[in-house]
Amino acid sequence: MCGIVGILGLKPVAPDLVDALRRLEYRGYDSAGIATVENGHLDRQRAEGKLRNLEARLHDAPLSGRTGIGHTRWATHGRPNETNAHPHMSKRVSVVHNGIIENFRELRTELQAKGHNFQSDTDTEAVVHLITEEMDKGLSPVDAVGAVLRKLRGAFALGIIFAGEDDLMIAARQGSPLALGHGLGEMYLGSDAIALAGLTDRITYLEEGDWAVMHRDSLQIYDIDAKLVDRPVTKMTDAARLVDKGNHRHFMAKEIHEQPEMISHTLANYLDMATQTVRLPDIGMDLSKLTRVTISACGTAYYAGLVAKYWIERYARLPVEIDIASELRYRNAPLPKDGLAVFVSQSGETADTLATLRYCKAQGQKIASVVNVRTSTIARESDVVLPTLAGPEIGVASTKAFTAQLAALAALALALGRARGAITQAEEQCLVRALMEVPRHISKMLQDESNYERMAHDLSKAKDVLYLGRGVNFPLALEGALKLKEISYIHAEGYAAGELKHGPIALIDENVPVVVVAPQDDLYEKTISNVQEVAARGGRIYLMSDAPAESTGCLLDEYIAMPKVHPFIQPLIYAIPVQLIAYHTAVFMGTDVDQPRNLAKSVTVE
Repeated sequence: MCGIVGILGLKPVAPDLVDALRRLEYRGYDSAGIATVENGHLDRQRAEGKLRNLEARLHDAPLSGRTGIGHTRWATHGRPNETNAHPHMSKRVSVVHNGIIENFRELRTELQAKGHNFQSDTDTEAVVHLITEEMDKGLSPVDAVGAVLRKLRGAFALGIIFAGEDDLMIAARQGSPLALGHGLGEMYLGSDAIALAGLTDRITYLEEGDWAVMHRDSLQIYDIDAKLVDRPVTKMTDAARLVDKGNHRHFMAKEIHEQPEMISHTLANYLDMATQTVRLPDIGMDLSKLTRVTISACGTAYYAGLVAKYWIERYARLPVEIDIASELRYRNAPLPKDGLAVFVSQSGETADTLATLRYCKAQGQKIASVVNVRTSTIARESDVVLPTLAGPEIGVASTKAFTAQLAALAALALALGRARGAITQAEEQCLVRALMEVPRHISKMLQDESNYERMAHDLSKAKDVLYLGRGVNFPLALEGALKLKEISYIHAEGYAAGELKHGPIALIDENVPVVVVAPQDDLYEKTISNVQEVAARGGRIYLMSDAPAESTGCLLDEYIAMPKVHPFIQPLIYAIPVQLIAYHTAVFMGTDVDQPRNLAKSVTVE
């Protein structure tokens, strides 16, 4: 995930911008830059690589402006080089950006037809030219930004400064977080409060769809409907300066809400957004000659691997074996020649997964790891690392790490499909476009959690809960049940919906809630027949679907309307409600959400 900082200061801001960017280094980046307003003009310095390269540029050619923005970039559109590094700017405006502008190609084409010349391959530069276009028409900077925001589609955060405007900065967020800092005659902007820890302890968090007009002595915040709103100022504690919950009650809630940004960041590592193709690291073998993929993991990571099994078999037409890591090596499984073994772990230190990796390596398998910590043991002992780039996950129950794992595994499935000729280039581009839409859809879903709060009140009274799903969404039923067990301590089980009649239906009565994952796909009617069986036995039904509630033909206790999306990305989308159901139930019951009893974040012993 890219890092954004901004300062309306009383002295030259370049040193403080660089220090703030350094606090965001944990996010990962491949280039960095800052821009300032000086004597009415915009100027900038950018450099590929680490911050020390930018500091060297600033040493040779200092920027002395008192208004400035800075950025650490993880490439999404265009190669990681100085030309594509942020900030991007015209003579009138400079912009830093985190996220994905989905419709940048259409916007770019329209602007080029009007005579705008683009210097980079990035989606961000389209925002620069759009604002410039509106200002050239005579609009003020504030009105120009307001007009442009209505044209953008995607999940993004923006920091914007203007030539001739030493006392103005505009911030906007849609799906990616932004924090504003209050100083004495100064204002600050950061991707999160950690970036501002050395500058202020008074923070305002922008809410979804907000955009802010910042001056040194004033702040106006507008909501998604362009209405003035008040957002509270919170005081950041010393502990929060190290690990910050933002304006959320728990780390788990914060991490659920970070998913649009984290998924954008992970996808950026694997997708070429401009060409709509997958760019996978070199695995070191001819993927077209693979005979089988073996996936192994534990807990939530295992369910991510189970989704990948459906994807790889569907889109790469390649057999996939998946097993829990603690089982695979002990059954002395035979592994084929020219096989790829994939290991999924948030920490990269999971003992069972690591032991199974070593077993597979000894059997001559090529080893790929999907991990969140690149320096971990699993990463070091792998032939190739597929990083998830989710950032630190503090809550024990995995949320953003799970969807980041899904994003990385989705890219792997498409790369295998193309290498084996199982999907065409046109199909690849269609599926990549679908993946690019995920952050936007999740961002919209997180705007209203009232359904989940109502469900929590009901589920908190239950002793047992069943989750049902079919096909690629069956693993989501398993994950939903696991999440509920982990943090609310309510017994829950996930089942393939077709298995209902083979045992679980005996449990159904008016005291057993049944949570159903049922997108309107080829299996929808079969799943609904199971729902009707539950209803006939007095079961309480909680349905999440993109089909109309009335299509079930039975009474629902709660219906969660889901967006209509490509079937390929449904697991990423439906992961969100199963997380929110568990979270709000645990909050209602008063359990320790972030540190549930008997559980550890990383299981490093068998």
